[in-house]
This record gives sequence, C-alpha cells and structure tokens, in this order.
Amino acid sequence: MKKKTSYTFRKLINDIHLWLGLASGIVLFVVCLTGTVLTFEHEIKDFFAEEFKIEASNKKIAVSSLIKILEEKEIGFVTGVTVPSENLEPYVFNIKKDLKERRGSKVLVNPFNAEVKKVEKTSADAFLFSMFKLHRWLMLDTNIGRPIVGVSTIIFLILSLTGIVLWFPRRVKLKNFKQGLKIKFNANWKRINHDLHNTLGFYACIFIVIMGLTGLCWSFEGYREGLSTVLGTKVFNRSSVKINADKISSDKMLNVDKLIARANQTLDYKGELSVTFPSKRNNYYSFRKSDEASFSPVFTDKLYLDASGKVLAVDYFKDKPFNVKIASLIKPLHTGEIYGMFSKIIYFLACLIATSLPVTGTIIWLNKLKKNKKKK
Repeated sequence: MKKKTSYTFRKLINDIHLWLGLASGIVLFVVCLTGTVLTFEHEIKDFFAEEFKIEASNKKIAVSSLIKILEEKEIGFVTGVTVPSENLEPYVFNIKKDLKERRGSKVLVNPFNAEVKKVEKTSADAFLFSMFKLHRWLMLDTNIGRPIVGVSTIIFLILSLTGIVLWFPRRVKLKNFKQGLKIKFNANWKRINHDLHNTLGFYACIFIVIMGLTGLCWSFEGYREGLSTVLGTKVFNRSSVKINADKISSDKMLNVDKLIARANQTLDYKGELSVTFPSKRNNYYSFRKSDEASFSPVFTDKLYLDASGKVLAVDYFKDKPFNVKIASLIKPLHTGEIYGMFSKIIYFLACLIATSLPVTGTIIWLNKLKKNKKKK
C-alpha cells in the first residue's frame, strides 16, 4: 500500500504557480510580446521614416528667421522648437493650425536652407499603435481591457515570486544552485524546455518585477495614487511650474536666438535643447535639456526664462529629492529607456524571455499530464 504524501508548502507554491500561469497565459503572452516590440518603438519609427538629408552649407539660419519662414508659408503657429546637439540634424518645430489644439504636429526644418518636411505617419506608426493598444488594453474597451491587463500583471508578479521559490533547490548545495543557472543543451528536448523556463525565468525575474510594479500605474488609478502616497510625491505629475513672470516691455525683449544662447550658457553641457514658447497660460519660455555625457538620457534639467532673458527658475534633476526622482522615472523604468540603448537591450531580452515563459510552462504541464497518464 502506497504512503500518502503530505501536501507541502512547496507543493502549494507549485500549484499556485501552475494554475495562475495557465489562467493568465494567453494574456501574458500578448502583453509581453507587444512589450518586446515596443521596447524599440522609437528606433522602429526612425527606421521606416522617410530620410531627410542635411548637408552643411554656409552658416545656419537663425531660429527666429526659420519661425518667420514657417509663418509666411502658413504652415501654422509655432509653439516650440527642439534644437539638436548634432550639427547635421534637423530642427523640430511644434506647429498648431489652431492654438486651441491640444498637441499639434511636428515639422522638420533644415537649418542651412530652410527646407521644410512634415512628419508624416508611416505603416510602422499604425503597426506600433496597434501593438500599444494590445499591450495596454488588448484592443478592447479601455474600461474592460485595462483591468484585465492589470490583473494579469499582478498574477505575473505572483508567478515571478513563486517561480523564484521553486527555482531554489530542495537541497541547498552549490552543485544544485549551479544546475539552476545553466541550460543543459545536450539533454533531451523536455529537459531543455524545463531549463529554458526555469533558468531564463530566474535571470529575467528582477526585470519582470520592475516592469510589473511600474506597469500597474497605467492599469489602476488607485494603485497610482497609493504609490504617490508612499513616495510622498505625485506619480505622472504633468502640472507645470507655477511662475509669476512680470510683463516685459517690447524694448527689453530678446529674440528666441538670444534666449536659446542664454539657456545653453545656464545649462552648460552638450545635449538636445527643447524650447516651449510663451502661451496664454504661461508668459515665459521653458527649456528642457539632457546631458549627452550623462549615463541616463532621461535625466532632464529644466530652465525657465522671461522674455528679457531673466532666469526665473532652474530645476536640475540631480538636485531633486530621491522620492521625486523615482516618481519621475516610472515610465523610463517601465519601458527600459532609463539607461538608453544599454537598458533597452536588456529589457528587450527580458521581455522576450517573459513571452516564452507561458509557452514553456504550458509544455512542462502537458508533459507532466502525459507522464501521469502513462503511470495509470
């Protein structure tokens, strides 16, 4: 007579890992696959965008002159401009046909000859937008899709934690730990599949947890507000700085070129400079710049000038409190942009592994089912 085996803690963890994985497998596969593609969203868009060649000829045309040219061509109202750090790159102007527009559009301008090229959407944009909708709400109604993705993300976090518990060998020996760190490619396909799930899951786990914890900010407003409370500062804080700039008489106003020069003097390092012009809401110029020499391209400094060039405020990223830094980095922590191309590659590989886990996990379960049937 066979002894009844007791229901151990490890068995409980295994069952939680198994059934939650099977229940959420399809959704997690879709979310992770689309996340893998979206890791290089900007690079894919740039690859399929129409080339805009720029050759140096004489001096660059002043930004103020380029604005006049755009207005004369009746392209629209210029609300801002991005001045690249590289010499042979176009200036990117933000344009609105109507100042009541929320976002407007972008046009590229050759700073040497004032050639204008509108940024047109390509098939890549449509494809990536479909990937985005699948990733965020499975192309369903947002009120339905968002919670489904959110709950699946919570399940994935539980799967990551239970997976780590199952990864630890029953007998704590160095030899057993080493087995969980490598894939035995000379074994049979079932063992290879098991190792792919077990070992790759272990290596990707920390990145899956980071992506999951940050991703929940888009799925649940309550989670986002709770995280804001924990951090002591608002997550996704899009409110502009409240600055009361005095009215400047026309004789004291500087043109935009002098203001850009002053901004580059204050933010004295090489990097792309974005300028937002005064509006009805804000009667000052705001500048954003990232240091190319910094280890992270998302550490952005902000500067505010009035029309006379007076510095109203400077907001250096390095001087922000730690909690504010974390809150402002939620998106790049989720997308992998936090350390530029280096972290994007790591996130791409982690997402690719995460996409494979529901597949390899299901195969492991099916193999066990077949094994149990044969025993019977």
